[in-house]
Formats: sequence, C-alpha cells, structure tokens
Amino acid sequence: MNVLTPKPSVSAQLLHQYRLDIVGGKYPPGGQFPTVRALAYEESVNPNTMQKVLTLLEQDGLLVSQGTRGRFVTEDQNTIAEVKLLLQTEYLQSVRKSAAALGITKQQFMQFLEESEDMRI
Repeated sequence: MNVLTPKPSVSAQLLHQYRLDIVGGKYPPGGQFPTVRALAYEESVNPNTMQKVLTLLEQDGLLVSQGTRGRFVTEDQNTIAEVKLLLQTEYLQSVRKSAAALGITKQQFMQFLEESEDMRI
C-alpha cells in the first residue's frame, strides 16, 4: 500500500480479518463467536464499530444470531465455502494485477510457483 492507495477503514480491516478467521477455521462451525464488547476490547475499537462488523458477518451468512445466547459461526459449509472462494478469488486477482504492474509475465510467475513449490509458507 502506498500514499496513493487509501488505507481501508478499521471496520473493513476487521471484517476482512474475521472472514479469514472463520473460513480458515479459527472459529469452528457451530462455535460461539466472542461478544461485541470482548472483541472491541481486544481490538481497541469502539463497540459500535465492532457491532457494525458483526452485523456484516451476519449478512454474509457467516454468523448466526441466537438472541440472548449470542452469535454463532454458521454450520452451513456451503456458505463458508462460498465466502472462502470469494476471498481466494479476490486475493489471486490482486496478485495478478500487482504482477502485471511489475511487468511479471505469466511464464515468469509460473516459473516462480514451480521453483517455490518446495518452500513452506
């Protein structure tokens, strides 16, 4: 990121991170998600900001509200897989765009992937 690229808002950054955490398994399907207050404290943000993030995760279908019991990670594996695919696609398109901007050819990129296959990420 540079001075010409605006930094995403705090809520956008948190939303992205929690999406990754859920599809990556940090928060397992059916598990209770931390409360607004706990997350706001952990992330040092206003509870209203965290409420907005959790509402957006509910709209994604990744979280399910159970009233006074709290929010739980969806057990719907199709929803999790769909969001994971969207995140993967977004990431790979970003990499492709950056590689093109750097003048990296498809052949160079493929060679890099082949050579780095043995590297642990």
